[in-house]
Amino acid sequence: MSLTLYIHPLASFCHKVLIAFYENDTPFRAETVDFSDPGSAKAHLERWPVGKIPVLFDDRTMRVIPETSIIIEYLQENYPGRAALLPKDAAVRLETRLWDRFFDLHVNTPMGKIVTDRIRPEGKSDAYGVAEARATLTTAYAMIEEQVSSHDWAAGDDFTLADCAAAPALFYASIVHPFGKRQPHLAQYFDRLLARPSVSQVIDEARPFFPMFPYRDAMPARYLTG
Repeated sequence: MSLTLYIHPLASFCHKVLIAFYENDTPFRAETVDFSDPGSAKAHLERWPVGKIPVLFDDRTMRVIPETSIIIEYLQENYPGRAALLPKDAAVRLETRLWDRFFDLHVNTPMGKIVTDRIRPEGKSDAYGVAEARATLTTAYAMIEEQVSSHDWAAGDDFTLADCAAAPALFYASIVHPFGKRQPHLAQYFDRLLARPSVSQVIDEARPFFPMFPYRDAMPARYLTG
C-alpha cells in the first residue's frame, strides 16, 4: 500500500481528507494516532514535529505530506481520480480555495474552540473566547447562506475541495452552534453534504467514537443512526 493516512477517527480535519479519498476511491491505509500512547505520539512527532493530524505518507515517493488542503492537492496531482476536487478553470479554482480556507478558518476553528473549552480543567474555561467563537460562527453561517443560495455546492455547481472542508466543519458546528431559522439555504446545503456517499461513509466510520465527543449529549438523533 503506497499511501498511509495518519488520523484520529473523530477529528474533523481528518474527515475532510477522508472525504477526498472516498470521492475518488483512492486506495490507502488509515492508521490512528493515539496521543495518549507515548509510543504512538513519539512516532508521529518524528513524522511531523508540529504534531497535528492528518498527515499522509507516500512510500512510493518517501514523502510526508501534512495539512489537509495540501494533502488533497497532492492526491489530485499524483493519484488523480474521476473527481477533480481542485477545478481546472482558474477562476473556479480560486473560488474553491477561498471557500476551503473559509470553512477551515471561520467554521472549523471556532467550532474547535467551543468543543475544547468544554473539557478544560475546572476554573480554566474561557467564556470570552467561546463567545467570540460563537459570534464568528454566526457571521460565517450568514455568509454561507448567501453563498449557497444560488448553486448546489460551496464554490459552484460541482463538489470540490471546499465541500470536503465544509462537511465535517458544519457537522460538528451544527451541534455546538445550531443553524438559525433564517438560514434555509445553509440547512439545505448541509443536507446535500450529508447525503453525499463519501460524507456518509466518513460519518458512519466515526459513529462508534461519538461517545468520546464532548458534546455527545447535544447530537441530533439523525447523527447517531446510520
